[in-house]
This record gives sequence, structure tokens and C-alpha cells, in this order.
Amino acid sequence: MQISSIDLIIVAVYCLIVVSVGLYLSKGKKGETRDANGYFLAGRGLAWWAIGSSIIASNISAEQFVGMSGSGYAIGLGIATYEWIAALGLLIVAKFFIPIFLKRGIFTMPQFLEERYDKRVKTVMAVFWLAVFVFINLTSILYLGALTIHKIMGIPLLAGVLALAFFAGLYSIYGGLKAVAITDVIQVVFLVGGGLITTVLAVSALGDNGGFVQGFQRLMEIAPEKFHLILDKTNPGYNDLPGISVIIGGLWVSNLYYWGCNQYIIQRALAAKSVNEAQKGMAFAAYIKLLVPLLVVVPGIAAFAMYAPISKPDEAYPWLLANILPDGIRGIAFAALIAAIVSSLASMMNSISTIFTMDIYRSYICPKASDRSLVSIGRWASLVSLLIAVVISPMLTGLDQAFQYIQEFTGFVSPGALAIFLAGFFYPKATSRGALAAALCSFVFSTLLKIVCPDLPWMDRMGIVFLLCCLLIVLMGNKQQADKHAYVYDKSLFRTSKFFDVSALIIMAILVFIYTIWW
Repeated sequence: MQISSIDLIIVAVYCLIVVSVGLYLSKGKKGETRDANGYFLAGRGLAWWAIGSSIIASNISAEQFVGMSGSGYAIGLGIATYEWIAALGLLIVAKFFIPIFLKRGIFTMPQFLEERYDKRVKTVMAVFWLAVFVFINLTSILYLGALTIHKIMGIPLLAGVLALAFFAGLYSIYGGLKAVAITDVIQVVFLVGGGLITTVLAVSALGDNGGFVQGFQRLMEIAPEKFHLILDKTNPGYNDLPGISVIIGGLWVSNLYYWGCNQYIIQRALAAKSVNEAQKGMAFAAYIKLLVPLLVVVPGIAAFAMYAPISKPDEAYPWLLANILPDGIRGIAFAALIAAIVSSLASMMNSISTIFTMDIYRSYICPKASDRSLVSIGRWASLVSLLIAVVISPMLTGLDQAFQYIQEFTGFVSPGALAIFLAGFFYPKATSRGALAAALCSFVFSTLLKIVCPDLPWMDRMGIVFLLCCLLIVLMGNKQQADKHAYVYDKSLFRTSKFFDVSALIIMAILVFIYTIWW
């Protein structure tokens, strides 16, 4: 289906706004020389609203709009647990992780590992993250975005990949984190607004002119099996969402790792003006997280209720955009999708360049590199990672549910990484030997369990591997005294503002209400 002229105009206006703002911010002030702190961490001057918006814009991508809608079509509301539990994860990270990171004044997650353990642990994890970011995350974002453009506009997959890569790289490679974060504020307005419009119209189409409320009631009548947050073993989606494990088991490994140990997300908080500003930003992001399932999961269930003629679940969202939305509105929704894709691409490239430049290039290739040289290398690293993703992304066409693919293979890294960070924070006897063993054995344990117990849900496998890695760290830790690199914290470090405390209570109350209704 071809997009209309009015839709193209809306998308063009959106692109013009984002690129103009991004390029303006990339220029910087007259006579100003961009240093590493300014390029990679926006001069550590981001306000809460920029932090929260950028976290959400970076997180919500094609893997949510397309991949999670596909899982909503195939599995149902259960997939929304990722988003709702994430709201709690953001609060935990804001209270316990962020104060430690900002007190240390670090640039990257590998840098923290080097300070707490040693250079070997830093290097192993830096290589792991670069591989995952480039070959899994960046490529899947490009693929899912290009797939959607192909379904809506008929543009060949490769052409869509090239267009998205060019758009994201146009301002982010030169401008650094500040350009990415501030344009993300614009992006989040488009993606939330456009996503809500798509959901309202898709659900309302089921209501026989009775509006959204009647349409939602009709949706639950047509597909009651799709409205369970905790799946039983008879559910076809149990292997991906194994019952109670999604709220008290392995999902927490993925959750805390993603929000608290992942350079791609945490870099926004590292660039905050203060701890309080970072915590307010993450609380703001948690509020938006409560809304996300309405944007990305409910449309997939609506497509299922409409008996959408699609060949695989990941085509559900593109089908809705092409067949349900009227001209003009389709352009807004399409701009929202592009916003989600481009913001995530830009954020991912910035994180890749930060880790490569600060943890690989500066550590092993040129320790005495100037700030100007570091910024230049960071830009080249962004460009090279994008080119690699452009080459690989068209090879993902055989995927059925891309969101689940990303979660499972990231799960080979996350158990060991989370164990290392938590031990580094709160277990003074943890040593570099134990951390290095956990980093390497996370892959080994995951692979062995996948081979030996192929029917074990990957989320449960992730929880088991996390416990094994924690045990390994304890067994290889010092027996009598704290490690020489262990941190000592005052309890006052973890005090939070009244705004944050009240926000946490409100968010938890909303979650209790949601899970009571759709348990």
C-alpha cells in the first residue's frame, strides 16, 4: 500500500524538525571545542525531563512497536509484563545504582568494572557489550524498522535500512549525546502521541461506532485468552513467559541488567546535573513505562481480534498502519514509528562509540589521546557500527518474533553482568577472579543449559545462570576480608527526595491494581 501525499508531508515535516534541531545542537557554541565529556556525556548537564524522555525514546523502538505488538498478537497482554515490571526496575536502579555511579564520576559501565575489579574484567565485558550492541541490538532495530516501511510503503527492505541508517547518522554521529538526548524529547512526543492515536483507532474499530471503551470491551470478549499477565503451562506462550517467573524470577535479571548495567540506557543518567536530577528523570521514565503497553501491546491484540491476514506476528503493527488508519493520521503514526527507530539507533550508536573509545581505544591503542582525538574516534566508531548493522540487518528476515529473539540472546550476557555489578556494589569480598569467572561462565552456563535442557524456558534459564554466577563469585571471593577495591558507602548516599518517594508509591499502587485485574 502506498502512503498518501498528506502522510508524506507530515513525515517530511517531522524529519525536518528532528534533523534541524540535531544539527543545530551539533554545532555547539561559537568558538567552543567539543571535548570527550561534552560529546559522550553532554557535559554532564542534562535535566530530568531530557533524561526521562531520552531513556524512553532510546528504549521504545521497532522492537517494541513491531516486535512487542507481534508478541501481543501471538501471546497477548502477558508480554506487557516487560514494560510494567520495568517501571519498578527503573525505581530500584534510580535509588541504589545511580548514586554509586555518579559518585564515582564514570563515563562507562566497563570503567566502573575496572575501578571495582581490574582491567581484565573491564575488557571482557566491553567486548561482550560491543558484540551484543552491534550484532543483535543495532541490527534488529534496523531490520524491524525497514520491515515496517516495506509493509506500509512497499519500499524494498534494503532501501529502508539505508534510509533509516542515513537519517539516524545524519545528526547523531557528529553531535554526540547532547544532540541525541534533546532530539529525543521531540521524538518521545511523536512516538507517544502517534502510538496513542494508533491504539485508540484500532480498538475503536472493534466497537461498532461505540468508541474506544466499547471497542476495548469487545476486544476482551473476542480474545479473552489474550488478557492474562501470568500464563499457565497450557498456554502456547508459556516458554517465553513462564508463569510466575515473570514477576519473581528470571525476568528481574533482564530487567535490572537492562536498566541499571546497560550503557545504552544508563548513559543518560550518567550525564545528569546531579543525583537528584537523574532520579527524577528515571521516575518520569517509569511513569511513561506504565503507558507503553497501551501503545505497543494492545494494537497487536486488536490485530488478532480483527483476524488480520498476516503471515507472521511481527506484521501485525504494519498491517494496522496500512489498513486501519486514515490518511493524515497514518502519517502521524508513521512518524511515531520512525521516531522510535531513529532515536534508538542514535542512542545505540552513541553508546557503542563511548565504550569503544573510552574502554578500548584509550586503554589499549592510544592512552594519551587528546579530547579532540577521542571525539574523532567516537564519531568513526559510530559510523563503522552503523555500516556493520546495515550489512547484517537484512539477514534477519527469518525471525518470527524479533522481540523474543533479542531478549533470549541478550540473556546470555545479562546474568553474569548483573551478578558482577551487584557483587561490586554490595559484596565487599568479591574479587576480580570471581567477576571474570562469572563474566565468562555466563555464556558457558547458558549454552550448556540450552543444550542439556532445551525445554527449559529461557527466562528460567537466565535466573538459574544468574544464581550460579553469584555462587561462583562467592566461592572465589576473599574468605576473611574485603577486597582491596571494594567500595564503602554511607547510608545517606541512598536517600531520595520526597518527589521520588511519592512517585514510587504511586507507581507501585498502579501496578498492584493492574495485576489484580488481569492476573
